Amino acid sequence: MNVEPIANEILKRAAGAARFVVAIAGPPGAGKSTLAEALAETLVAGGERAAVLPMDGFHMDNAVLEEKGLLPRKGSPETFDVRAFLSTVAAVRANDGEVLVPVFDRSREIAIASARIVAPETRIILVEGNYLLLDEAPWDRLEGAFDFSIFINPGVAELERRLLQRCPITAMTRRRRSARLSVTTSRTRIVWSTISGRRIWYLRISERWSDCGLCLRAHW
Repeated sequence: MNVEPIANEILKRAAGAARFVVAIAGPPGAGKSTLAEALAETLVAGGERAAVLPMDGFHMDNAVLEEKGLLPRKGSPETFDVRAFLSTVAAVRANDGEVLVPVFDRSREIAIASARIVAPETRIILVEGNYLLLDEAPWDRLEGAFDFSIFINPGVAELERRLLQRCPITAMTRRRRSARLSVTTSRTRIVWSTISGRRIWYLRISERWSDCGLCLRAHW
């Protein structure tokens, strides 16, 4: 994966800035985390100070989601602590001290508080997440929060393939799809319902590609 052209574009735009915040947005399965980590490694290897700030760390806890009746929709826009995320992005932009940020542990499906440090001397912050460019309240309050934005668009068919690959559907589920809510695991049910929900979101957010500094029509 050659991310040097993208890294060079970021460096060009960040020239002279004490703190430069980049949004890396796109649907689930597009490769946002992969691209963000690769860019951070490339920038650091070139002598720059860079860090990744993942939006996934702001997932509401499963107990809260269950109380709100949102656990089956985990990962949708309303299942994140948006207020905390907005405050963290604002603190990172202000750059007036160390900022501790949460990180999502996928193996346990939980967010771990204060698991990563954004130091004052870190100049380039790569914020990655699904809803950074979502034009709906309260996510639209992020408008103006980023100095440069990247949107990854691999296409709906590729997204569905990758999401299903993450959580394969069993042969029994395929045969009894009409009754899948009673025969699949909760994890698979969430993925299937999420695919439909994400397609709606994907088509909606695609209307804002013109707002991006860079749109990548491939997955990473």
